Amino acid sequence: MSTTKPPTTTETVPDTDASLLTDQGVESTYRDINDVQLHVVAAGDPDAPLVVLLHGHPDFWYGWRDQIRSLVEADFRVVVPDQRGCNLSDAPDGIDAYRQSELVADVRELIRSEGRESAHVVGHDFGGFVAWNVALRHPSVVDRLGILNVPHPTVYRETLRFSPEQIARSWYVWFYQVPRLPEWLLARNDMANLVDSLEITSNPGTFDDETIACYKAAWRHTGVTPRINWYRGFRRSDGPPRDTVTRPTLICWGEDDIALRPSMAERSVDYCEDGRLRTFPDASHWVHHERDEVSEALCRHLS
Repeated sequence: MSTTKPPTTTETVPDTDASLLTDQGVESTYRDINDVQLHVVAAGDPDAPLVVLLHGHPDFWYGWRDQIRSLVEADFRVVVPDQRGCNLSDAPDGIDAYRQSELVADVRELIRSEGRESAHVVGHDFGGFVAWNVALRHPSVVDRLGILNVPHPTVYRETLRFSPEQIARSWYVWFYQVPRLPEWLLARNDMANLVDSLEITSNPGTFDDETIACYKAAWRHTGVTPRINWYRGFRRSDGPPRDTVTRPTLICWGEDDIALRPSMAERSVDYCEDGRLRTFPDASHWVHHERDEVSEALCRHLS
């Protein structure tokens, strides 16, 4: 196993652990699980109901900062990992280390590291795919499921078969399968293309200069390759053993997501025995950054 080290730089680089938040009681921890060490930000009463928040690409734990506060105030225990390959967590070599089965195992063992057998699980973007897979592969591990702007895996797969529009919107998924070229393009010019991926997919002002500096510091820790390997590993992953989610599920969806057709949100609810959809007009893919109502909806759902 190896972790890419950040390049030498003379600029002031912000810390990317829990010290980014001034909230009392928020701490960085490190958990040895599933043969990797994960950096995990934890907050709230250790005996309170447990919520696991899973970030996507090109995010890290800090993307959940608003929800950490809201959930702790609502009397939850919150744990937020840097998923493998991201920020301060280990970045194992190879594509197979990033299959869905490995990412799901990370979540299961993270829950056990809290002394629990199950938890509420919430995911955004690629973290949402992991959350769906935890619920589909190991239903007993999930108490309630929260999904932000990512479709059910079956809906995504079927839509790609029949929708030229979604194929075009998902261009980056295919591009990331190309060897070496994505790494070069995303790392060049001080990761300007990764910054663009935040700004183009969000509403103006969602990511200010200070926040972008934090993201760039997080990207430097492990480099670009492990994040791209998420998508390569996704293509190599076996499908879950079932299509229907049995746990109560809330899907929150920003309607102005440029990468995903909104119709997939409605179809995803059909694969849930107890599912609800909450849509947010004029909100982007980063709906939890742009609408306070998302945190409120999650707190109500998980309670």
